[in-house]
Amino acid sequence: MKKSIIVILIGAAIVGLLFFVFKNNNQQSVAHISNNLTSKIQNGEEKQPAEKIEVVHFRATQQCWSCITVGEYALKTIKERFPEEYKNGVIVYKDINGELPENREMVMKYRAGGSSLYVNAITAGSDNIEEDVTVWRLIANEKQFLDYFEAKIKKILDK
Repeated sequence: MKKSIIVILIGAAIVGLLFFVFKNNNQQSVAHISNNLTSKIQNGEEKQPAEKIEVVHFRATQQCWSCITVGEYALKTIKERFPEEYKNGVIVYKDINGELPENREMVMKYRAGGSSLYVNAITAGSDNIEEDVTVWRLIANEKQFLDYFEAKIKKILDK
């Protein structure tokens, strides 16, 4: 009789354990799917194309070669590789001296600190502001910079 009770208890424990494992695996699968969807949305795979793009180069009054080059290459990419979008105002380039009091509002909006390059993909009237720090690593190679920045803007425009 004792052996039967022990076998029943062990069996119940195994069934309970299997139920717990199965339940957690399903929850992990749902969590995994949810995380993948969230990741796709954050990586732009599920985003709508931007209606307008603002490329904003923040700078100081006195600029170093790198700061000047980032602004020049960003503008060159836009003018040469997106001439229609630039002409019709879908892509706007702004060069902002962050040290000037009249630009304080823009600095606050973008939360810019020092020399920086921001891309604002405006979708459904909402700002999607993102600083692009990769450009700083590419300034020594103009072609790499232009190719990279072109691909970034194409992705935002869904081209």
